[in-house]
Amino acid sequence: MQLLDTIIANKCYGRRNLSGINMWQEISRIGKKLVDHGLVESHFGNISVRIGNKMLITRSGSALDELTENSVVEVEVEGTSGLDLIASSETIVHREIYKNTSALGIIHAHCQFAVTESLLSDSGAIVPVDSEGQYFLHEIPIVKGGIGTPELAKNTARALTEHKGAIIYSHGTFAVGKILDEAYVVTTQIEHSCAVKYWYDLARQ
Repeated sequence: MQLLDTIIANKCYGRRNLSGINMWQEISRIGKKLVDHGLVESHFGNISVRIGNKMLITRSGSALDELTENSVVEVEVEGTSGLDLIASSETIVHREIYKNTSALGIIHAHCQFAVTESLLSDSGAIVPVDSEGQYFLHEIPIVKGGIGTPELAKNTARALTEHKGAIIYSHGTFAVGKILDEAYVVTTQIEHSCAVKYWYDLARQ
């Protein structure tokens, strides 16, 4: 176990600096915002960034509002590594998104209204009814696949080649950006539009 902890310490996100900022702190900041604003339960969801040919991602089972330096590990984008064993179960999805899009940051959240709308939808996408959602999102694709499976990875990456965000059927959202703040904004936009649509449709019944 001591050897594993040493490997993690050498591979963790905090060893990567951007403009003097330890990047695990940026992941931690976003994780806390996601929990504080009800976009994910503490022990669900995951966050990653790409730096070169490496991906820095939250560890499996991490509480997103309590992330420390050792809560984030470094794995390969193009191939697997031993640290995949402790990285998020959705690492395969993040990896496929990075390989097929220009994203540099990814957030996977379990937004309640987004999940609900995916269950209620009889089509492959959510069309926002609010003006902001129509302007910024146009439509929100719904993709299917088991958690942490190649099928889900392939379907999500394909959807995100043309969209900034997508909803995994009955599971949650994936959002991308050049920085994590951009992916966070997309996550909030998806949840806001899904909430408005839910209440709008309910009121019309």
